[in-house]
Amino acid sequence: MILQRTIKNPVEISGIGLHSGSDIKLRIRPATIDTGIVFHRRDDERVVDIKACADNVVDTRMATVLGRDGLSVSTVEHLLAALAACGIDNLHIDINGPEVPILDGSAAPFIKLVEDAGIEVLTASRRFIAIRKPISLIEGEKRISIIPSRFFRITFDIAFEHKAIALQQYSMKFSTESFQRNIAPARTFGFLHEVEYLKANGLARGGSLDNAVVIDEDGVMNPEGLRYQDEFVRHKILDAFGDFSLLGAPMLGHIRAFKAGHDLNAKMVRKILDSPDHWTYVEFSEAALQEAQRRSARAFAVDLAWDKA
Repeated sequence: MILQRTIKNPVEISGIGLHSGSDIKLRIRPATIDTGIVFHRRDDERVVDIKACADNVVDTRMATVLGRDGLSVSTVEHLLAALAACGIDNLHIDINGPEVPILDGSAAPFIKLVEDAGIEVLTASRRFIAIRKPISLIEGEKRISIIPSRFFRITFDIAFEHKAIALQQYSMKFSTESFQRNIAPARTFGFLHEVEYLKANGLARGGSLDNAVVIDEDGVMNPEGLRYQDEFVRHKILDAFGDFSLLGAPMLGHIRAFKAGHDLNAKMVRKILDSPDHWTYVEFSEAALQEAQRRSARAFAVDLAWDKA
């Protein structure tokens, strides 16, 4: 994916907000070269534009929250992960509530949304952030390190004392197909006592077994069980995909994380951006760009011939 991308057609989706319990409508629209990912947060007649970037992160306690001028959008990580996996660089997102709909708790419905919209390949090249020197961040037991790599890789370890999770590790070299098959369907998860506490304090009003894996003392409460034996660590990778997309460009590097979450992810994104001696922007050559454009034109011609047939 060396050319920037957007979507072909506007599409929308509706669902409940995990914490507010409100019905929320989200609509995605094509955007031009170098627009980036921009949320248009509506509150009555007021609309605030919030670009998906590290500078607009305002909270990371229970989800990644973007905000500007007094309005915010919460739980953006699953949608951003899907957009990053599909190589979407430029997009307008209209949303009429304070959080992205939780849907089934994974990124799979957002992948489907992009597929329904179709992908439009633009004429400008993408810029990649290529890690040149290792960079690390440690807070107690939690840590993230990133080392140079020709590809984007994530290796994630989690450790919980509960028998349903215990120690889990998953490592992947990024590709759209691998993300769709192995990461996107992994759902968010939480412990029953935490969910009960949140509900008692006016949060998690939309949370249910339909949009999260819930764990009690005996194990997984969801009647259908898990989608993967190690679904928990796969969802942590999903979250990391979304959080690291806030760098503003796809990364070439190997992320190694242990017990990390939204807060440490956000701090690492900030540390990368504040450490320009550890990375550089990379764009592919003009020859590679021209070849990609030729391939795109050929693919369009094939699609057009197929439609006419």
